[in-house]
Amino acid sequence: VQLQASGGGLVQAGGSVRLVCTASGSGSIMYPMSWYRQAPGKQRELVARITSIGRTSYQDSVKGRFTISRDNAGNTAYLQMSDLKPEDTAVYYCNLEDPPKKYWGQGTLVTVSS
Repeated sequence: VQLQASGGGLVQAGGSVRLVCTASGSGSIMYPMSWYRQAPGKQRELVARITSIGRTSYQDSVKGRFTISRDNAGNTAYLQMSDLKPEDTAVYYCNLEDPPKKYWGQGTLVTVSS
């Protein structure tokens, strides 16, 4: 399985960005997918997750601002980020779970300017 993340960039505080993660080689099975982020000097943290049946969960700091979704084929996940804050600045990574394996994308940088 390979994951390709895209959509990052520079955005002003209060703005919006949509991240896209496309999985190849995962077949027709819908695996849980997640978005993580890692800010400079900090550990990687889970931001949002969507299960194989579409159930979503979020880190408290992004609830109401971020939305994770996926396409019907299940191999593309999105992270719609709104009302962005400077503290959302990080490299965002997508993740696909195929227990016991976890697959990671290459990361895409989101920079929020104040």
